[in-house]
Amino acid sequence: MANNRILLNCDLGEGLGPWQMGNDAAIMPYIDCANVACGFHAGDPVIMQKTVALAVNHKVKIGAHPAYPDLLGFGRRSMALSAQEVEATVLYQMAALDGFCRAKNTAIAYVKPHGALYHDMLRNDATFMAILRAIKAFDDKLPLVMLAQENVQHWQTMAANEGINLWFEAFADRAYTDTGALVPRSEPKAVIHDVAAMHKQALQLAQTGTVTSINGKTIAIQVDTLCVHGDTPEALDAVKRIRNGKEFS
Repeated sequence: MANNRILLNCDLGEGLGPWQMGNDAAIMPYIDCANVACGFHAGDPVIMQKTVALAVNHKVKIGAHPAYPDLLGFGRRSMALSAQEVEATVLYQMAALDGFCRAKNTAIAYVKPHGALYHDMLRNDATFMAILRAIKAFDDKLPLVMLAQENVQHWQTMAANEGINLWFEAFADRAYTDTGALVPRSEPKAVIHDVAAMHKQALQLAQTGTVTSINGKTIAIQVDTLCVHGDTPEALDAVKRIRNGKEFS
């Protein structure tokens, strides 16, 4: 992806019925891309409709944020879906979000899987290919967002064979292992809650193309987009501070 700067993205629309999560209305003006929950891990028709309208009002790119069908686990638990089921599940969620986009005369701009599905697609080629096929069937011009790695040739080759572009993503609010993976949420210090630390990690990624692991190892990664999770209390302060830097302005 050719960009003059790193795009700032946030997972939004992750409430459900009367249960609200995050501060979408306050965060939206500070980001470039909104990853909108499509109802399988969070979100419902009304929330999806409101989130799309909010993104349109602030000229924010809308990304489909599909997940495993796991409302109770917020999509953060792996599920034994076949490749066909993954493909259909992702296509179903993209189509649902597309309806709300069409109603506001806009369109989905990219696809970023959520939670366990996001991580499983990097561990399992069949899952990755199923997601590529879903995107290709829906709109092969849509990029797929995946975790930036030191060596991405393996996934680039699979995506290129299907005619799909990749956007490589890093995280301001997550700790990294020495291999460049995210520290599992089940482990201590997996999520960064200090806004200054988030800002420092964002600047390092933007200025040097590296991130420092939880054990102090420097990892070189190409980054197109940076994520701050919208479900953390510090998200609003973090996106404001990151946006103020010239690397993200």
